[in-house]
Amino acid sequence: MSKIDHTDLLPSTDLPDDEPGFGRGRAGSYEYEATGHRAVDISAYPGRLICVEGTDGAGRSTQIALLREELENRGHGVVHTGLTRGGLAGSGLRQAKEGHTLGRLTTDLFYATDFADRLQTSVLPALRAGFVVFTDRYVYSTIARSVVRGTDRAWIESVYRFAPKPHETFYLDVSVEQLVRRVLSRGGFDYWESGMDCQPEGDIYGSFMAYQGRLLKVYREMAEQSGMTIVDANGETSDTYEALRAGVLRVVEG
Repeated sequence: MSKIDHTDLLPSTDLPDDEPGFGRGRAGSYEYEATGHRAVDISAYPGRLICVEGTDGAGRSTQIALLREELENRGHGVVHTGLTRGGLAGSGLRQAKEGHTLGRLTTDLFYATDFADRLQTSVLPALRAGFVVFTDRYVYSTIARSVVRGTDRAWIESVYRFAPKPHETFYLDVSVEQLVRRVLSRGGFDYWESGMDCQPEGDIYGSFMAYQGRLLKVYREMAEQSGMTIVDANGETSDTYEALRAGVLRVVEG
């Protein structure tokens, strides 16, 4: 079989000299910056990209809601986004997961499509307009989940090479034991967050403990390697919030 040359399918990357750092392509009349060649450069944008990372049950959504209220009371415009919230692939991804039939590669590419769509249509415009953008999990979550499920780490990281580096990422670190209590208090274990699709354990509790233990290990490695701010989220919501609040205000107003 002859090798197919995809060069002509790539978007143009001709840029004016005063716009370094990212490729800009065009599909019809639609311009886009996330071409996949390199990380989008957001350093010149007036807005701030702040990520709150952590596994399911770490308290991300609660903390972002509190932080958003704080910043809006201080006069800042805030945008909030998260996994599977894109208009292009978000609903399809959620529906596909309900059938518990997604393969590993399909899942990886589905999440990457959702992220690329949200980045282009929501995150970058908000940053250009000067908003503070909170992301409830970022590419670190999807990479960590993929690695735990057996995806080659170098490959999945290359898939997200277009992702801009956030101004700050806060990782909410929580123990498996604390996660169990929180998950049970809100209704029980989730199929995907228990790793039932990728582990031999027969009962969902055992699968949850094994999967989350492995996932937290990868998260902590990534947090250290990527220079995230690690926040102990095992205690009271108010304690976690105060730690996050100080860091967020430093990024936004400092």
